[in-house]
Amino acid sequence: MITIFFIGFLFSFLGYTPPGVLNMTALKISLRGNKKDFKQFTLGVSLVVFIQAFLSIYLTEYIFKNPMFLELLEKVGIIVLFFLSIFFYGQNKKEKKQVEIDNKKKHSFFSGIILSALNMFSIPFFCGIVAFLMAFNLIKFDTTSTFIFVLGSVIGAYLILFLYGKYAANIQKKNRKFNK
Repeated sequence: MITIFFIGFLFSFLGYTPPGVLNMTALKISLRGNKKDFKQFTLGVSLVVFIQAFLSIYLTEYIFKNPMFLELLEKVGIIVLFFLSIFFYGQNKKEKKQVEIDNKKKHSFFSGIILSALNMFSIPFFCGIVAFLMAFNLIKFDTTSTFIFVLGSVIGAYLILFLYGKYAANIQKKNRKFNK
């Protein structure tokens, strides 16, 4: 059980480490100096990571039990990617407009939920980790194993966001030196 927790923690920590929308938003909120907003944002992200990790476990279990579903998913994925590439190619040619953001109302918890939910790679990422665990017979699809894996994943994601917030000033200084 410790192995499942550690693997969930480690992969989640490493998966959320590269700079991305969630990390940079946490960094920006931390630099504003509002600790309450930062905590709310990270809790919102953690809530969605919890849901995404649970969904990925059950999706992986369903795919392994129904290999025909995987074939259907691959075919649908190819079609969706084709149409998305056409759509974004067309969008790239259009005039780029700047959108003004209303900063009067800040709901960091809901921002964390929305941005984390828009992170489309989390579920396939966690599915890959679960498939890795299944290949080495390290996980069973029982409630205890599932909860321990999800708990490790949530703590790993929360910790990396916490570290981004804690060392925000240092990251900003290094970024300025790098830009020069």
